[in-house]
Amino acid sequence: MKLYIMRHGPAEDFADSGRDFDRALTDAGRERVRFVARALRDAGELPRAVLSSPLVRARQTAAIVAPLAIDAQDVTLEEALSPGGASGALVRSLCAAGRRRVMIVGHEPDLGELVSELLGAPFGRDMLKAMVVGLSVRAPDAPAALRFVLDPKSLELSRA
Repeated sequence: MKLYIMRHGPAEDFADSGRDFDRALTDAGRERVRFVARALRDAGELPRAVLSSPLVRARQTAAIVAPLAIDAQDVTLEEALSPGGASGALVRSLCAAGRRRVMIVGHEPDLGELVSELLGAPFGRDMLKAMVVGLSVRAPDAPAALRFVLDPKSLELSRA
């Protein structure tokens, strides 16, 4: 499975509701996510499905990327991608089900920990806002291989 792990884009510091759940992307955050989505498209790295944390900033990030998905599917909300969720179990189930080219959108520090868990070694990089890490996951319990890292600030896609 080609797995794309994306952190949500830059979001407002506080939501009007006062709830972290409701924090939305800033205008600059939306623009950064659009640039990242275009860079993925230009590199031929498009997901077939996009799964997102239910938090507003992650949902908004996923909604920007989803129209580029190969099968043009809607975003699927996954509680396992919420902060503190069981994202590792979700990825293992996706792999076991034979899913291909899946993007998950979530939060730090969970995503950095997930990348390290899947690689079976420390990732060694900060998961910047709107960063995408591309992995190859061959089996649910086998270490994944790092394919690329897309830096959202430079839009440089560094192949492993």
